[in-house]
Amino acid sequence: MNDIRRTILWVIFGFSMVLLWDQWQVHNGKKATFFPSPAQQVAPAAVGASGPLPAASDAGVPAAVAQAGTAMAPVAPVAPTAPKERFEVTTDVLKLTFDTEGGSLVRTEFLKYSDMADKTRNFVLLDDSKDRVYMAQTGVIAGAAGGAFPTHKTPMAVTGERVLKDGANELVVKFTSPDVGGIKLVKTYTLRRGAYDATVKHELTNTSTAAIAPQLYLQLVRDGNKPAGESSFYSTFTGPAVYTEAKKYQKAEFSDIKKKNVDVEKQASNGYIAMVQHYFASAWILPDGIQRNLSLDAVDIGASVPDCCYRATMIAPLEAIAPGATKVVDAKFFAGPQEEKMLESLAPGLELVKDYGWLTILAKPLYWLLDKLHSFIQNWGWSIVALVLLLKIAFYWLNAKAYASMAKMKAVNPKIMEMRERLKDNPQQMQQEMMRIYREEKVNPMGGCFPIMVQIPVFIALYWVLLSSVEMRNAPWAMWIHDLSSPDPYYILPLFMTLTTLLQTALNPAPPDPMQAKMMWFMPLAFSVMFFFFPAGLVLYWITNNILSIAQQWIINTRMGVPPQFNLPKFK
Repeated sequence: MNDIRRTILWVIFGFSMVLLWDQWQVHNGKKATFFPSPAQQVAPAAVGASGPLPAASDAGVPAAVAQAGTAMAPVAPVAPTAPKERFEVTTDVLKLTFDTEGGSLVRTEFLKYSDMADKTRNFVLLDDSKDRVYMAQTGVIAGAAGGAFPTHKTPMAVTGERVLKDGANELVVKFTSPDVGGIKLVKTYTLRRGAYDATVKHELTNTSTAAIAPQLYLQLVRDGNKPAGESSFYSTFTGPAVYTEAKKYQKAEFSDIKKKNVDVEKQASNGYIAMVQHYFASAWILPDGIQRNLSLDAVDIGASVPDCCYRATMIAPLEAIAPGATKVVDAKFFAGPQEEKMLESLAPGLELVKDYGWLTILAKPLYWLLDKLHSFIQNWGWSIVALVLLLKIAFYWLNAKAYASMAKMKAVNPKIMEMRERLKDNPQQMQQEMMRIYREEKVNPMGGCFPIMVQIPVFIALYWVLLSSVEMRNAPWAMWIHDLSSPDPYYILPLFMTLTTLLQTALNPAPPDPMQAKMMWFMPLAFSVMFFFFPAGLVLYWITNNILSIAQQWIINTRMGVPPQFNLPKFK
């Protein structure tokens, strides 16, 4: 019965790892490996209030206005414009690069976050260069009546400050388009001190003699490549996402977008579109109540960057604008770190870009507790240690039951081994004798399973919290650990974790079956090797858990009169 119990434990453990890996694949925007969902049907194109959504071409320029280069086909004469220019705008936390062609945002540099590969440089999210394409664009397109209006390919004149001055809390940059098709667009970015979001006001003025019903579009265009420097041993989701109140957070992998095999909500009056990657995200947000059409698609912009490009778009059909009248639409653009409290304050559901996957319901309170601990301790490494300690205290009685069951099994193990050797030629009698021993000794072979299974989701959720939290990025712990989001440069923590894992394995009762005994040592060892390439914060969490588990198991064994002993492997 002991080997049956051990077999069941390994089956449960193996199945848990399969489920974890499968959900990990889904979380990372890949297809499930073991339990794939049925193939989604290609959703029909969404239809806006004034007709179908425009097709994509020329870096996401709607087909109705895309022409060769930047030339337009205006309905009304176009006033002379300034030549195309790219310029920088700097606040205390951001260095932004704008393009006067369309007033687009083509580069965002974070002044308080260093690049993981080269810590002497600041981290760059949006970028339009020979190696990357990632831009934020807005413009105006026609409804069913047709016509060409100012888009993100329209040259614009720019006014405003380029640097946030000392003592100032806001910086304003204004782009003004010429009259195109009877519409003049003024786009105003308002940046605030200490903020990663900007208010973007769109003023559409009808300069014609007839009413015009235009549509405002906001889009994020990005190549489909993974962020540079991502680990080969763990992966996080990179790609577009849509949020609506009805369907909540919906993400799509680039490969499915290319195949037109995505199904996100097409119309809503709330929510946002986003581009997500590890630690950082960008998003366009419209106020609730404004009807919008949502889409994710692939566009060919002729860039030299491989796998370019993918587009997340919001199109807001507007009411008819009378001659001489102006329609104002305020939007919000965010490009920054996935700091959960900041995201919650910006828009409903925006905190979900920090994606904990299928264990969000457990991960969010764990992060809240970790953040509270950090507010007292002021060190993320020691906060991790304190959080694991609190979890072990919370699960003390469950662990005590599990370890007590293991201690009883250890006490009767010599009898079981002697009986197995004596009755090895009579399996049926061996089983009956084993059941008799368990009954007389009042041992439940399954007594240690349930308490451990209850805790598995909690510690998996904590794993995702530590992997997803940008606060770990460049956060020091102690001594040689200067960045909890990077692997230990000297592999000291992984080695210590391997040692504690093997020590914990040695304290468990040895399975009678030789094959099970080998697996009992092989699985933890293989699992430990993976952690040599994991962030130091994750390894620290696992070491703390191992040490506390060993201490509790040692104390319980001693109290039960079962002297702790190390069962070393026998591979003969």
